[in-house]
Amino acid sequence: MKIALDAMGGDFAPDQVVAGGVQAHRELGVEVIFVGQKEKVDAALAKAGAGKWALIEDAPEVIAMDEHPAQAVRTKKNSSTTATARCLLLDAGANADARPEYLVQFARMGSIYAERVMDIASPRVGLLSNGEEPGKGNQLVQATEPLLRAATGINFIGNIEGNDVFKDRADVIVCDGFTGNVLVKTAEGAAELLFRSIRDAIKGDPIASVGGLLVRPKLQALRARVDWRELGGWLLLGVNGVTVIAHGRSDATAIRSAIRVARDAVDRQVIATFTAAFTDAAAPPKGASTPAAQPFVT
Repeated sequence: MKIALDAMGGDFAPDQVVAGGVQAHRELGVEVIFVGQKEKVDAALAKAGAGKWALIEDAPEVIAMDEHPAQAVRTKKNSSTTATARCLLLDAGANADARPEYLVQFARMGSIYAERVMDIASPRVGLLSNGEEPGKGNQLVQATEPLLRAATGINFIGNIEGNDVFKDRADVIVCDGFTGNVLVKTAEGAAELLFRSIRDAIKGDPIASVGGLLVRPKLQALRARVDWRELGGWLLLGVNGVTVIAHGRSDATAIRSAIRVARDAVDRQVIATFTAAFTDAAAPPKGASTPAAQPFVT
């Protein structure tokens, strides 16, 4: 297995990104190809103590944060860009603007992923809104709700609110990428604030400090469950290949986790699973002359 790592992406690139790739090679046994500006990647590899195993794919151009992503990918061909209860959020940021039919496609992709990869039977799909009633939401949500309700092969449970995300109300949550990205980063900030507040409270009280020692293993295990660095990154579904998008502020630990996500997706044959599922969904039923559903398009 060979995993290409965008060495120039993120707030702390290339040093932290390259360091995470080196960790992944050592700890996970995967072959990492570092894609980026060769001189800078070379320097980062030396700083990380990498050996001669490291392979570099020179990409002299870099896509800046203020550039339009689609236009940049088209014009900069030599850049390094090559995306308790748990729920699956679609979209977490790849598509800031979306049309109602896109959200139905997100629901279909999420349902297949949750069922075939996360082993959830008949995954519950919720549409993120500012109220449970069908009439609530902005124009996008109001236009999407009846489409999801009428869609076949999707276990749509209706609208859900932001405070339902962490209550095991749905297995798959659908929204546009702008809303999803705000939700993800708000959740990250809330988790960090919670643990920082607990730490400060314990430090300020000698008796609490003693109790803190007793509960430290439990708190560490809980932190690992909510630490975005342990998650690593998000799979970019809908493309013919395994692509993982890491957080912009990823450090070496987060990059290593993102590479683990990519490795696991290859090991579990996620792309083959998706291909087979969409082929089955697009095939007409026996005896029918027309397809039961339109071909899936992203």
